[in-house]
Amino acid sequence: MALTSFERRQVRRERLNRLLPNALTTLGLCCGFTAVRFGLQEKWEISILFIGAAALFDTLDGRVARLMGGQSELGGQLDSLADAISFGVAPVMLMYLWSLNSAGGIGWVIATLFVVCSILRLARFNVASVAPDAPDWASNYFSGVATPAAAGMVLFPLIVGIETGWDFCRSAWVTLPWTIGVSGLMIAPIPTYSFKHIRIRVPRKFITLSLASIGLLAAALITEPWLTLSALIVAFSASIPFAVVSFKKRQGEGESRGSSGLQ
Repeated sequence: MALTSFERRQVRRERLNRLLPNALTTLGLCCGFTAVRFGLQEKWEISILFIGAAALFDTLDGRVARLMGGQSELGGQLDSLADAISFGVAPVMLMYLWSLNSAGGIGWVIATLFVVCSILRLARFNVASVAPDAPDWASNYFSGVATPAAAGMVLFPLIVGIETGWDFCRSAWVTLPWTIGVSGLMIAPIPTYSFKHIRIRVPRKFITLSLASIGLLAAALITEPWLTLSALIVAFSASIPFAVVSFKKRQGEGESRGSSGLQ
């Protein structure tokens, strides 16, 4: 039976709704992989900017999919695979090329550790995200540091080194334990904030102030990108203890039992 013109438009719209989020995910993947290319050329600033672009696309693809009703199992799997490249492989490759390679084989082992932990983190997220017994509020938390956040954290010595020129930031004595620590945070069963599902309702009287704050942050990223990125990474790291306290408080109120609600 032939489709009517209205039905054909509906089919095209549904295809577009699924295509656009996946296209954004693919663009993020390309940005993450391109960061490695510029890292091989020792163009560290450009490499970090490409990883930042991958993070931006990673933020947009899920929101666009939910907005357009284009969520699909393919999109979810593609997003995880893109994250593995953009935030699991690319950042630690930059750290290896910048510093870890000075430790020889140990540096490569630690870089591999980061990749393995990021893959395990993503696999755990994929399993937990379909858990039917998770309470509604559990979507506000992750179990362990999310892979995109870990990418920023592992790059922290490089970003500080670019901003300050301090040679000790490049020392393997600094970057080796730092990379190990960030790797552990990804697979550790500690709650961290998930900003993907948090909805912020701004009172009308604070809208102007909120817009001004966003403009200030954008200006800071443009004029002092490395200092601003460093501050954001420090702020996220400082939020982890607060997330732990908040999660335990929720558990104490009887809204969840155990850690099965973590994503």
